[in-house]
Amino acid sequence: MSQNCHRRLKIVAGADPFGCALKDTLVSHLQSLDIDVEDLGTDNYYSVGEKIGRIVSCAANSPETEVRGLVACGTGVGVSIFANKLPCVYTATCLTPSDAINARSINNCNVIAFAGTSTSPDSAIETLNNFLNTPFRSPCPASNSEPWPENIQTFLADSLTVMSKIGTHPPPALTSCSICNIAAGRDFSPIEIMPGGSMKIVRDTPTSAIVRFTAGSIEPAHHHTHGHDVVVMKGRKTVWNLTKGERFELGVGDYLYVPAEDVHRVRYVEDTEFFIRLDGGWDVMLDEDLDTAISDLEQEP
Repeated sequence: MSQNCHRRLKIVAGADPFGCALKDTLVSHLQSLDIDVEDLGTDNYYSVGEKIGRIVSCAANSPETEVRGLVACGTGVGVSIFANKLPCVYTATCLTPSDAINARSINNCNVIAFAGTSTSPDSAIETLNNFLNTPFRSPCPASNSEPWPENIQTFLADSLTVMSKIGTHPPPALTSCSICNIAAGRDFSPIEIMPGGSMKIVRDTPTSAIVRFTAGSIEPAHHHTHGHDVVVMKGRKTVWNLTKGERFELGVGDYLYVPAEDVHRVRYVEDTEFFIRLDGGWDVMLDEDLDTAISDLEQEP
């Protein structure tokens, strides 16, 4: 078995009425292998999924016992969903023996879910054996049965830390601003040609994005192929439309439309966040360098 030499293996099993018969067969198989089994019996699919998930979750850091779960319902999907609600529980619905090898190798799966109405006992037993015997990061059908490359091995090992944190922190608090909620929890990428700026594309074409600039940042004069709408969500900025000789002071809630090809320059008075929507794809054509923009703005009253 693939159990850690320092920890004994225990399987906690349960099923709903549609998976009960298959679960009983698999429990008997585990007992024949002299594996410690706790059979929770039969309940509705969401209750048994939650029970198995909670036991596995609570035992995740046990130094003495490695606790894994076995659940079954009609399709294997419902029990999987509810078991996965618990932290440090990685449930996979395995319909074939290969599924179990992949789930253990790639995901360090610690709960296996079976489809009681469509999986034969022989196939289920072979699948369960693979779940028991396949180590994390081992060769599997997904790797063409070859050892994972070193970079993939490292990625998989690091994923355990990431996965263990899922569900342990509350989601970002929602605000009354729908646009702000779009940005909540998103990763922003730096805007390389404009220091102090970062953005997150939320739609490619026509492009929509959330953009952030730190206080004191300057966008040198530039233009876009397409016109664009801007709504300020946070902070303050000054926009000069150099083509039309216009100046705009924008704060929270203010809106501005800049026509296609109009050359404009921007200075950020505060840390600022805004929503931008272009009439087409994203592009930026610089019409001056940053030093020129700074020099010109120093002459502003």
